[in-house]
Amino acid sequence: MFAVVRTGGKQYRVAAGDKIVVEKLDGEAGSSITLGDVLLAGEGSELQSVDGLTVSAEIIAQAKGEKVIVFKKRRRHNYRRRNGHRQQHTILKIVSIGAAEKKAKTKKADSAPAAAEGEAPAAQA
Repeated sequence: MFAVVRTGGKQYRVAAGDKIVVEKLDGEAGSSITLGDVLLAGEGSELQSVDGLTVSAEIIAQAKGEKVIVFKKRRRHNYRRRNGHRQQHTILKIVSIGAAEKKAKTKKADSAPAAAEGEAPAAQA
């Protein structure tokens, strides 16, 4: 099964076990993260519904990309500026693609008034 997720303004086609390099995300190496912005999912050539679908991943490392040289020059004005930039990246390993876990709500508040109502007529008699 594969999915197309959006993170950092870019889209990535991922499957379980893939390693991808994305824009910097919060978290430390070894922690897990959930990518909830799933655009497309499918198995082979068949597409599936993406409602409630999430992609869980594990952060492998926080790293820097290759250095990019930024050079500015204005000819005949003796103006030259040289700067470098290294973009922050996060390396992810896709663990699974599946439905979001839904937490069951407990009905403690509903059961307490029902018990109180049952006791009230007994106390009056």
